[in-house]
Amino acid sequence: MGHAGMAASVVRYLRSVGSPTTAGPVDALPRPELRAVGEDERAPVDPAEFRRVLGTFATGVTVITAAPPGESPAGFACQSFASLSLDPPLVAFMVARTSTTWPRIARAGVFCVNVLSANQDELCRAFAVSGADKYAGVGYSAAPVSGSPRLDGAAAWIDCAIHAVHTGGDHLIVVGRVTALGTHAEDRTPLLFHRGRFTRLSE
Repeated sequence: MGHAGMAASVVRYLRSVGSPTTAGPVDALPRPELRAVGEDERAPVDPAEFRRVLGTFATGVTVITAAPPGESPAGFACQSFASLSLDPPLVAFMVARTSTTWPRIARAGVFCVNVLSANQDELCRAFAVSGADKYAGVGYSAAPVSGSPRLDGAAAWIDCAIHAVHTGGDHLIVVGRVTALGTHAEDRTPLLFHRGRFTRLSE
């Protein structure tokens, strides 16, 4: 089942169980303890070759956002996002352990996944820059449950509470429990990333 089909199934599930539209604050999970990767864990794979081969897998492009209490909004570009479970409705994304944005999202305890549309490649680049004011000139509204930024023009949005965090090599695997989600009123073509560059679906 593709992402669109999974999203539709999640919508049906949420409606069938009467998912609430409001929720109380969610405590942020502690950041997992970091450790060095042992020599016996290193696979004999050249990093450049790893990137080249994995780059043949086309992915969608998202921006993960949050509004930590008492702080300015946080967000970062992320292509490692996937649907995970239908019952309960779960999604997942991966973030580098070195990310300076992730601790802020962890403190919020909630986040919103913004699935970017085909014309939002510049927006993605803005959120991929570290240390800049990523929200300068960016329109957004509050997601209905978490209050996380829901970016204007995105093809879809998925509001989540942090469900679990696992270690995965030099990344963290963040699992989110879906509390609300939706698509733009108009069917928007998604932005794709393939072989190190942005691309779009061709008819």
